Amino acid sequence: MVKKNIIAWGGIMIICLAAPMAAGDHPRYRSFVFEDDGTYPNNAGLPVIVLPQAFTAAPTVDPAAIETLFEKNGWDSAWRNGLFAFHHYHSTAHESLGIYSGWVKARLGGPGGETLTARAGDVLVIPAGVSHKNLGQSADFCVVGAYPRGQSWDMMYGKPGERPQADDAIRNVPLPAADPVFGKTGPLMRLWK
Repeated sequence: MVKKNIIAWGGIMIICLAAPMAAGDHPRYRSFVFEDDGTYPNNAGLPVIVLPQAFTAAPTVDPAAIETLFEKNGWDSAWRNGLFAFHHYHSTAHESLGIYSGWVKARLGGPGGETLTARAGDVLVIPAGVSHKNLGQSADFCVVGAYPRGQSWDMMYGKPGERPQADDAIRNVPLPAADPVFGKTGPLMRLWK
Protein backbone atom coordinates (compact mmCIF):
# COMPACT_ATOMS: atom_id res chain seq x y z
CA MET A 1 0.00 0.00 0.00
CA VAL A 2 1.29 3.45 -0.90
CA LYS A 3 0.57 6.38 1.37
CA LYS A 4 0.27 9.68 -0.48
CA ASN A 5 0.32 13.06 1.22
CA ILE A 6 -0.23 16.20 -0.82
CA ILE A 7 0.54 19.55 0.72
CA ALA A 8 -0.01 22.79 -1.21
CA TRP A 9 0.88 26.35 -0.35
CA GLY A 10 1.86 29.46 -2.30
CA GLY A 11 1.86 27.81 -5.75
CA ILE A 12 3.97 24.83 -4.62
CA MET A 13 2.53 21.35 -4.35
CA ILE A 14 4.57 18.74 -2.52
CA ILE A 15 3.67 15.10 -2.98
CA CYS A 16 5.19 12.73 -0.42
CA LEU A 17 5.02 9.02 -1.10
CA ALA A 18 5.96 6.32 1.35
CA ALA A 19 5.63 2.60 0.72
CA PRO A 20 6.88 -0.49 2.51
CA MET A 21 10.13 -1.76 1.00
CA ALA A 22 10.11 -5.12 -0.74
CA ALA A 23 12.75 -6.98 -2.70
CA GLY A 24 13.43 -5.10 -5.91
CA ASP A 25 11.59 -2.01 -4.66
CA HIS A 26 12.88 1.53 -5.12
CA PRO A 27 14.06 3.50 -2.13
CA ARG A 28 11.64 6.07 -0.87
CA TYR A 29 11.56 9.23 -2.88
CA ARG A 30 10.10 12.69 -2.65
CA SER A 31 8.60 14.74 -5.43
CA PHE A 32 7.94 18.46 -5.66
CA VAL A 33 5.81 20.31 -8.19
CA PHE A 34 6.65 23.97 -8.79
CA GLU A 35 4.34 26.30 -10.68
CA ASP A 36 5.29 29.35 -12.71
CA ASP A 37 6.19 32.19 -10.33
CA GLY A 38 6.20 34.90 -13.01
CA THR A 39 10.00 34.94 -13.33
CA TYR A 40 10.86 31.24 -13.50
CA PRO A 41 8.55 29.03 -15.56
CA ASN A 42 9.21 25.96 -13.39
CA ASN A 43 7.15 22.96 -14.53
CA ALA A 44 3.64 22.39 -13.19
CA GLY A 45 3.35 19.20 -15.26
CA LEU A 46 6.51 17.35 -14.16
CA PRO A 47 7.71 17.08 -10.56
CA VAL A 48 11.28 17.29 -9.31
CA ILE A 49 12.16 13.82 -8.02
CA VAL A 50 14.55 13.38 -5.08
CA LEU A 51 16.00 9.89 -4.60
CA PRO A 52 17.70 9.87 -1.18
CA GLN A 53 20.66 7.50 -0.97
CA ALA A 54 20.15 6.11 -4.46
CA PHE A 55 23.86 5.30 -4.17
CA THR A 56 25.41 4.11 -0.92
CA ALA A 57 27.77 6.79 0.34
CA ALA A 58 30.62 6.03 2.73
CA PRO A 59 31.36 9.01 2.87
CA THR A 60 31.64 9.47 -0.91
CA VAL A 61 30.40 7.67 -4.02
CA ASP A 62 32.58 6.77 -6.99
CA PRO A 63 31.48 9.34 -9.62
CA ALA A 64 32.25 6.82 -12.37
CA ALA A 65 29.61 4.49 -10.87
CA ILE A 66 27.00 7.27 -11.09
CA GLU A 67 28.01 8.11 -14.66
CA THR A 68 27.90 4.44 -15.70
CA LEU A 69 24.39 3.92 -14.31
CA PHE A 70 23.08 7.20 -15.72
CA GLU A 71 24.49 6.35 -19.15
CA LYS A 72 23.10 2.80 -19.02
CA ASN A 73 19.66 4.39 -18.49
CA GLY A 74 20.03 6.89 -21.35
CA TRP A 75 21.23 9.93 -19.38
CA ASP A 76 24.58 11.01 -20.77
CA SER A 77 26.98 12.44 -18.22
CA ALA A 78 27.96 15.94 -19.19
CA TRP A 79 30.09 17.19 -16.32
CA ARG A 80 31.47 16.82 -12.79
CA ASN A 81 31.48 20.00 -10.74
CA GLY A 82 29.20 21.84 -8.31
CA LEU A 83 25.89 23.71 -8.47
CA PHE A 84 25.74 27.39 -9.45
CA ALA A 85 25.04 29.86 -6.62
CA PHE A 86 22.43 31.73 -8.68
CA HIS A 87 18.93 30.83 -9.84
CA HIS A 88 18.99 29.23 -13.26
CA TYR A 89 17.01 26.72 -15.31
CA HIS A 90 17.26 24.81 -18.56
CA SER A 91 14.58 25.28 -21.21
CA THR A 92 15.88 22.61 -23.60
CA ALA A 93 16.70 19.63 -21.34
CA HIS A 94 15.81 17.80 -18.16
CA GLU A 95 18.71 17.35 -15.71
CA SER A 96 19.83 14.66 -13.27
CA LEU A 97 22.25 15.51 -10.46
CA GLY A 98 24.09 12.67 -8.69
CA ILE A 99 25.81 13.91 -5.52
CA TYR A 100 29.06 11.99 -5.05
CA SER A 101 30.76 13.94 -2.28
CA GLY A 102 29.69 16.25 0.54
CA TRP A 103 26.36 18.05 0.74
CA VAL A 104 24.57 21.01 -0.83
CA LYS A 105 21.67 23.13 0.37
CA ALA A 106 19.67 23.72 -2.82
CA ARG A 107 16.73 26.01 -3.53
CA LEU A 108 14.33 24.60 -6.10
CA GLY A 109 11.52 26.51 -7.81
CA GLY A 110 12.87 30.07 -7.49
CA PRO A 111 13.14 32.44 -4.52
CA GLY A 112 9.79 31.32 -3.08
CA GLY A 113 10.47 27.63 -3.72
CA GLU A 114 11.61 24.76 -1.54
CA THR A 115 15.01 24.39 0.14
CA LEU A 116 16.44 20.93 0.62
CA THR A 117 19.78 19.44 1.60
CA ALA A 118 21.17 16.76 -0.72
CA ARG A 119 24.04 14.53 0.42
CA ALA A 120 26.50 12.12 -1.17
CA GLY A 121 24.46 9.26 -2.62
CA ASP A 122 21.35 11.35 -3.35
CA VAL A 123 20.01 11.98 -6.86
CA LEU A 124 17.84 14.90 -7.95
CA VAL A 125 15.93 14.75 -11.24
CA ILE A 126 14.99 18.27 -12.34
CA PRO A 127 12.53 18.78 -15.19
CA ALA A 128 13.12 21.44 -17.83
CA GLY A 129 12.06 24.87 -16.60
CA VAL A 130 12.58 24.32 -12.85
CA SER A 131 14.86 26.91 -11.27
CA HIS A 132 17.64 25.63 -9.01
CA LYS A 133 20.37 27.32 -6.98
CA ASN A 134 23.14 26.48 -4.50
CA LEU A 135 22.48 28.19 -1.13
CA GLY A 136 25.52 26.66 0.57
CA GLN A 137 27.66 23.55 0.48
CA SER A 138 30.33 21.54 2.23
CA ALA A 139 33.93 22.11 1.16
CA ASP A 140 33.98 18.70 -0.54
CA PHE A 141 30.66 18.99 -2.42
CA CYS A 142 30.79 17.49 -5.94
CA VAL A 143 28.08 16.34 -8.34
CA VAL A 144 27.69 14.54 -11.67
CA GLY A 145 25.32 16.32 -14.04
CA ALA A 146 23.57 14.39 -16.81
CA TYR A 147 20.88 14.96 -19.44
CA PRO A 148 18.68 12.55 -21.39
CA ARG A 149 20.43 11.27 -24.50
CA GLY A 150 19.85 13.65 -27.41
CA GLN A 151 18.99 16.68 -25.25
CA SER A 152 21.32 19.69 -25.24
CA TRP A 153 21.08 21.99 -22.26
CA ASP A 154 21.00 25.77 -22.26
CA MET A 155 21.27 28.31 -19.43
CA MET A 156 18.37 30.57 -18.56
CA TYR A 157 18.37 33.05 -15.68
CA GLY A 158 14.85 34.40 -15.31
CA LYS A 159 15.77 37.58 -17.17
CA PRO A 160 13.30 39.72 -19.11
CA GLY A 161 13.11 38.63 -22.73
CA GLU A 162 13.66 34.89 -22.09
CA ARG A 163 9.95 34.23 -22.20
CA PRO A 164 7.74 33.24 -24.01
CA GLN A 165 10.42 31.50 -26.11
CA ALA A 166 11.66 29.56 -23.06
CA ASP A 167 8.09 28.44 -22.26
CA ASP A 168 7.68 27.10 -25.80
CA ALA A 169 11.01 25.27 -25.59
CA ILE A 170 10.10 23.67 -22.24
CA ARG A 171 6.80 22.36 -23.63
CA ASN A 172 8.72 20.72 -26.49
CA VAL A 173 11.36 18.90 -24.40
CA PRO A 174 10.64 15.17 -24.83
CA LEU A 175 10.25 12.90 -21.85
CA PRO A 176 13.28 10.71 -21.11
CA ALA A 177 13.12 7.04 -22.10
CA ALA A 178 14.01 5.92 -18.56
CA ASP A 179 14.59 6.98 -14.97
CA PRO A 180 18.33 7.82 -14.59
CA VAL A 181 18.79 5.41 -11.66
CA PHE A 182 16.10 2.71 -11.93
CA GLY A 183 15.57 2.59 -15.68
CA LYS A 184 12.17 1.59 -17.04
CA THR A 185 10.80 0.75 -13.57
CA GLY A 186 11.83 3.95 -11.77
CA PRO A 187 9.60 6.55 -10.16
CA LEU A 188 10.16 8.93 -13.07
CA MET A 189 8.28 6.53 -15.34
CA ARG A 190 5.19 6.79 -13.10
CA LEU A 191 5.41 10.48 -12.25
CA TRP A 192 6.37 11.95 -15.62
CA LYS A 193 3.58 11.22 -18.10
